[in-house]
Amino acid sequence: MSTLRGAIKGDDGKKRCPWPGTDPLYVEYHDTEWGVPEYDDRALFEKLVLDGFQAGLSWITILRKRENFRTAFDGFKPEKIARYNAKKTASLMNDAGIVRNRMKIDGAVLSAQAWLEIQEKDSFSELLWSFVDGKPVQNRFKSMNEVPAETDMAKRMSKELKARGFKFCGPTIVYAFCQATGLVNDHLVDCFRHSEVKKLVR
Repeated sequence: MSTLRGAIKGDDGKKRCPWPGTDPLYVEYHDTEWGVPEYDDRALFEKLVLDGFQAGLSWITILRKRENFRTAFDGFKPEKIARYNAKKTASLMNDAGIVRNRMKIDGAVLSAQAWLEIQEKDSFSELLWSFVDGKPVQNRFKSMNEVPAETDMAKRMSKELKARGFKFCGPTIVYAFCQATGLVNDHLVDCFRHSEVKKLVR
C-alpha cells in the first residue's frame, strides 16, 4: 500500500484513510475509535502503555492482543500495575497472549507509578490536553505523506512525560497516541470520519 495515497473507497462506499486496509478489526477501530477525543484518565493511560508496547511493531498486532493485554494487566488499573512485583512481571513474561518484552513490562509499572503521582495533585487528562489548549488540533491532510510522524507539540509532551517518570513515550509514540486519542484529528480530510470526529469536540 502506497503511503502517498489519499482516502480510498471501501466496499461499503465510504472513503477512509488507507492505513486500515481491509482488515475488519482494523477498519472497525478506524471507524469507531481512532481520533475520538478521549478525556478519561485511566483510558488515556491504557492507550499510552499500549502504544509503548507497539514500539517496533504494527498497531494491528497490539489491537489483536488488546483484550489479552487488558486481562493480563488487570484492566489497566494504574493502582494495581504500580504494585506489580517480580512474581507478577515473571508471569507476564510467560503470557503468550501479550507482547513479552521485559523492558516494556517494567516500563508499564514505572509509568503507572508516574500516573499515580500526577493524580495526587492534578489530572493526567488535563495535563495531556493542556498541550493542545484543551481542544483537538484539526488537521486537514489530503494524503498520508502529509501526515507527520512527530510534531513540536509531541516533542514537548514526550519531554514532560519522561521527566515525570513515564517510559516508552518518545515523540513518535506520543504523536501516534495523540492521533488515536483525538488530541489531533489526523483523519484525512476526504475520510468520512474527519467531519464526524470534528463534531465530537467537547
